Amino acid sequence: MGKLFCLMGKSSTGKDHIYKAIIEKLGEKLREVTTYTTRPMRVNEVQGREYNFVTESKMQELKQAGRIIECRTYPTVHGDWHYFTADDGQIRLEEANYIMIGTLEAYMSLKEYYKDAVVPIYIEVEDGERLFRALRRERKQTPPRYEEMCRRFLADNADFSEENLEKAGITRRYINDDFDQCVEEVISSMV
Repeated sequence: MGKLFCLMGKSSTGKDHIYKAIIEKLGEKLREVTTYTTRPMRVNEVQGREYNFVTESKMQELKQAGRIIECRTYPTVHGDWHYFTADDGQIRLEEANYIMIGTLEAYMSLKEYYKDAVVPIYIEVEDGERLFRALRRERKQTPPRYEEMCRRFLADNADFSEENLEKAGITRRYINDDFDQCVEEVISSMV
């Protein structure tokens, strides 16, 4: 039976970069899971790579078919954005190991759905550095959505509170203040 590695952390902790580095080094040993969102694509994002970008009506179709494993809704300054994982045939644990990016809430729902096959990988970065990274990234967007960046930054503190991490059973943390070292630590825990 395979494992489903759930990479998570607050915004701007480097999850996407770490994910890509893991895929580059372990690609033949892992399959990627692409989750879904109704939010607009950012500059340089590609349909089916970062997310499956779908309309709200497509999300409702999947929900009515009983195919949504977990879903989070964020009331943003641009309206509600939904992020979700669907049982769409991507994950076949009898065949392989998988990796995906998710939230703590997603991890808990996936663990309930797939049981002990789900393994957490929690990434941390000091908050001042996270804010700097978030601002640098947002400046590149057209148009920049600074209000939403700030909302996400603050919401992450509640979502990934110490109490919530403890409830989820997250004990191991990977500190991303040295990218290469962080990637190596994550990979060594996976193999």
